[in-house]
Amino acid sequence: MKLYHGTNIEFSQIDFSKSKSGKDFGLGFYLTPEKEIAHRQAERKYEQFETGDIIVQEYEFDEKNVENLSVLRFDSYTLEWARFVLLNRKNRTKIQQHHYDIVIGPIADDAIGFQIRRLEDGIITEEQFLEEIKYHTVTMQYLFCSGKSLLTLHRL
Repeated sequence: MKLYHGTNIEFSQIDFSKSKSGKDFGLGFYLTPEKEIAHRQAERKYEQFETGDIIVQEYEFDEKNVENLSVLRFDSYTLEWARFVLLNRKNRTKIQQHHYDIVIGPIADDAIGFQIRRLEDGIITEEQFLEEIKYHTVTMQYLFCSGKSLLTLHRL
């Protein structure tokens, strides 16, 4: 399966130390099967850092080679997915909040920070939180967060 990564700086080696905390599924290397989504990510990074270029890297993911990996998959927006995203979005440390090698699931809406504050303040329920953080269309993301998981990826 083809996956795409949007960036503003070309690189040949995936470096987990460059990973940012507070992301949907935690620390690691994020990809999407949607080339357009990866392109938008690259544009955002280019605009944010005002350096580099708009780059979409293409990878082949060997889905059949995951039998020895710990994989968590959310096929749709569920309360379990929302709780997992909340756990990871609130984590501002470099300590992973889970033990999975690969996490697959929908992308959360970009306004999630506002919704987290509303949930924590008791303004909305978990069910309302789930509805508010759904992306306008179900768009999947793949997080690779261990050295073993990277063995399933090949840069094209």
